[in-house]
Amino acid sequence: MQIEPIFNFYTKYVNMEFLPIKTLRILGLLLLTLSTNQLNLRAQDSVAPVKKSYVKNTFEGNYIIDDQSVVLPVQHSLEADIQHRFGIMNNGIHDFFGLYNVTNVRLAVSYTFTKDFQLGIGLIGDRMQTDLNAKFALVRQTKDGSMPVSITFFGNVVVDPRDSIYDNNATFRKTSDHFSYFAQLIFARKISENLSLQVSPSWSHFNSVVGSDGTIVTGTQYDHFAISFSGRYKITSKTSIIANYDLPISTAYGALPNISAGFEFKTSGHDFQLFVGNYGYILPQNNSFYNQNDFNKSQFLLGFNITRLWNP
Repeated sequence: MQIEPIFNFYTKYVNMEFLPIKTLRILGLLLLTLSTNQLNLRAQDSVAPVKKSYVKNTFEGNYIIDDQSVVLPVQHSLEADIQHRFGIMNNGIHDFFGLYNVTNVRLAVSYTFTKDFQLGIGLIGDRMQTDLNAKFALVRQTKDGSMPVSITFFGNVVVDPRDSIYDNNATFRKTSDHFSYFAQLIFARKISENLSLQVSPSWSHFNSVVGSDGTIVTGTQYDHFAISFSGRYKITSKTSIIANYDLPISTAYGALPNISAGFEFKTSGHDFQLFVGNYGYILPQNNSFYNQNDFNKSQFLLGFNITRLWNP
């Protein structure tokens, strides 16, 4: 804003005897100051808020061997999964290190409805179970360090549809006994472009517990807590080393810990993981609660996960 037009206006139309030049200059300077402040306020109001930039590709897919990863696929992605576990390898050549003993398979699909929410369903050979699962991204690691970790919630509901259990015809007492539940908070950080780590405390609950002989176990604690540690290290742009360690915290049923490691191979639409470990049940609450394979006795088995992703 210029002071000269204000000065010219007053010198032309105002009686100069009552408004001397010095007064006019003061008034003009005051108007200029007020106008400048107003323009500055408007300029501040028009500045767009700074958009946060988030860390990407903390892990390559939904799984790290037996555990869920912190990541979700991009919005409107459809995912198909095949998870396979062979038999224990310590039988040696008699069953070709477990490859002839096909113990467990899970087929699953999931869909990412929003960037923060995924819903899926799976069918598993073990006990003919069906699982409905959901995944929520709660917070994401930012590039500027204002949020140092990503946090995701994963949970499922699993139904065992059988009326009789194994060969002794033991039956569930009521409908709710067919159900089990799993909930997990996943904390992860991408340390560098090659290294990512995560820790995941979990809770499992069974409305009824089936013993190793196929009977319903009574008087057993049906809630179980565990914690898992997972990591990935990229050795090339498409190949990574992956590892898990799963530790039971409450061991009322005598569950044993799991250690597993393997390789991950990533393409534009596929994620393939090949590994050895001592978890064989695939579903997290079954692994966490029932696992009796002891890695101290070399009771390892071979497994693989295949993921096919269709992006929008």
